[in-house]
Amino acid sequence: MLMPANFAPTSLDHVALWVDERDPLAAFLCDHLGMHLIEETDTFTLVGIDAKLGKLTLFDADGPRQRGALDRVVLRVNDLDAVLESLPFDVGRRSDGIAAFEAPAGVPLGLVEADGQDFDLDHVVLGLEDPEGALAGFEQLGFERRSGNGSLSVDDRELRVVRGSPADGGRPLLNHLALLVEDAHGVQDEAEDAGLEIDDVKDAKNTFAVFLRGPEGVRIEYVEHKPGFALV
Repeated sequence: MLMPANFAPTSLDHVALWVDERDPLAAFLCDHLGMHLIEETDTFTLVGIDAKLGKLTLFDADGPRQRGALDRVVLRVNDLDAVLESLPFDVGRRSDGIAAFEAPAGVPLGLVEADGQDFDLDHVVLGLEDPEGALAGFEQLGFERRSGNGSLSVDDRELRVVRGSPADGGRPLLNHLALLVEDAHGVQDEAEDAGLEIDDVKDAKNTFAVFLRGPEGVRIEYVEHKPGFALV
């Protein structure tokens, strides 16, 4: 199946999580990882370094949560040693250069030294039962395949898939991955024409979003920023 034209995203916009410790996690991200509060409601908190860069959305949920398909969310920094020295606990680098740790609410985070804006999204790692099948499926949903390393990209951010066995306990951490698109209504129309299952549609003040189910049940949001997008 060829990727519908309107599915072509311009960015990996955010990663949405279900968490049972929303306030402690948001405080950690803002106090130690350079983010700030972008939006907060009764049910979710949106944090990031800028509303138009990579962000994290934290939804309230009952705990305890399970990692499920979420292996890790990795943020980029220009000076990893300096950031590690500023953290309130010790974190070492793995052989792949990533400093991996568990944030409040059991969220698996990582830091990697890379060019770009400090604490922007660098990549997300999913652990799925059929990595090759998942890569092919995500490619049809708008991600660009990269050769040889089990990853896909959207602009300068990556989705990596490794082999895993997500526990089916009904309380995963991952809510969805969000792709920024120019025309989410076009995504909806083309998904319906292709017979794809639309999981949800949300028309909010600043955004219009369409949700589809990807490989192994991973939800993908296609979000369009409305004219006058006002988050800061």
